Amino acid sequence: MMKTESVLPPLGTAAAPVPEMLCVFGTGDLGRSLGLRLLQSGYGVVYGSRRPHSCGPLPQGAQVMSHAAAAQSASLIFICVHREHYGFLETMAHHLDGKVLVDLSNNLKKDMYPEANATYLQRLVPGAAVVKGLNTLSAWALQNGLLAGKQVYLCGNSAEAKRAVAELSTKLGLSVLDKGSLSAAKELEDFPLQLFPEWRLPLRVAVGLTASFFFYLLIRDVIYAYVEEGKDISYRITVSLGNKVFPIVSLIMLSLCYLPGVIASFVQLYRGTKYRRFPDWLDRWMRCRKQMGLIALAFAFLHAIYTFVTSTRYSVRHKLISLVTNNNKTTPLYFDNTEAWGQDSFYMLGVLGFFLFVLLGLTSLPSVGGSLSWREFNFIQATLGHLTLFICTTHGYIYAWNKFLRPSTYKWYTPPGSMLCLIVPSVVLVLKALVLLPCVDRTLTRIRQGWERTQPDGEIEKATDL
Repeated sequence: MMKTESVLPPLGTAAAPVPEMLCVFGTGDLGRSLGLRLLQSGYGVVYGSRRPHSCGPLPQGAQVMSHAAAAQSASLIFICVHREHYGFLETMAHHLDGKVLVDLSNNLKKDMYPEANATYLQRLVPGAAVVKGLNTLSAWALQNGLLAGKQVYLCGNSAEAKRAVAELSTKLGLSVLDKGSLSAAKELEDFPLQLFPEWRLPLRVAVGLTASFFFYLLIRDVIYAYVEEGKDISYRITVSLGNKVFPIVSLIMLSLCYLPGVIASFVQLYRGTKYRRFPDWLDRWMRCRKQMGLIALAFAFLHAIYTFVTSTRYSVRHKLISLVTNNNKTTPLYFDNTEAWGQDSFYMLGVLGFFLFVLLGLTSLPSVGGSLSWREFNFIQATLGHLTLFICTTHGYIYAWNKFLRPSTYKWYTPPGSMLCLIVPSVVLVLKALVLLPCVDRTLTRIRQGWERTQPDGEIEKATDL
């Protein structure tokens, strides 16, 4: 018999896999942070520098060489230098033929140059495959490992080069979105220059609602009292008026988070399909729902803080002292059981609604939402979200229920803000109920059909008679 030799090496003697070598041009903050992140992800890193022996501290485990030597040791090169220093790349273009160059550069302002940096780089080095991407990452985020789930954009003329950069980005924990050819590089370079682009519409809505209701309530409460009753209650502008505006804006903003979803449901029912694109205005509205919800939560926080502060105000303390002083000590104050139930229910719903509101805000954070499954996330944001809207709306109805038919409520024939703020959430809840009705009907029909298939004919006839 032939004696077979084992092909497995002895334990502890297996050679470690050679890490893939990547090159970084640039030893500034971004280049050092990117190299550190690549080393932590299991890659080998070599830096290309004009001064290899005096380029400053680099991540431990990285090598540093001249640009030409570093380019020869890797097929993928990250360009972490400013556009005005691209000149050296043209002189060593023959060393970069067939390489993938990832351009991470940004500009200080829009339209700083007639063409995109990546387009200019591709013109300097025509033999390389230039990919624009990862330019939305900061050195701080790279150093602190805050990359999980973060979306980055790529564009380039070579599909193979983009695929290589996308695979590397995925290993770093990034979410990649392909923006097409290199002609989209101008758009990608403008992204870091935008100031809260996804927050602009929600902030405009919040500022508009706040200003509108502030001046509306200022006229109804302060100016009306001064003109009609001769009272100067301007001191209420700072706290009392704010504590009326904040919950109004919070409730309306919360309802605006769920209104586009209801409108989208009606659009899909009308079209008979869910595979057609929504109108641009509705699509834009739906993409900023998270920001609207967080702004609404901020206003709810202000309302909660102002409510706690209210009892310490001088005007409130003076009113309580006057009430006790003017009251006949031998006559007990009348206790209204209905009023007690109303106030306790009002506070209970407010606290519960605020608790659920905070829960919605926490789960919208990427670090929390990323740990949830899609079903869990959908349950919290959709089911508990509509429950939060219902509780907060009921909280508002309990506050305003006895003001609807009271003539003194309509100062200068205008309704109070506590009534106006209930219109939008009430509409959302009614429309959501109408959307759910066909779903409930279809579910009951399927349950009944399934039950009938499992029953003998005689039992079905008995059930039908009943």
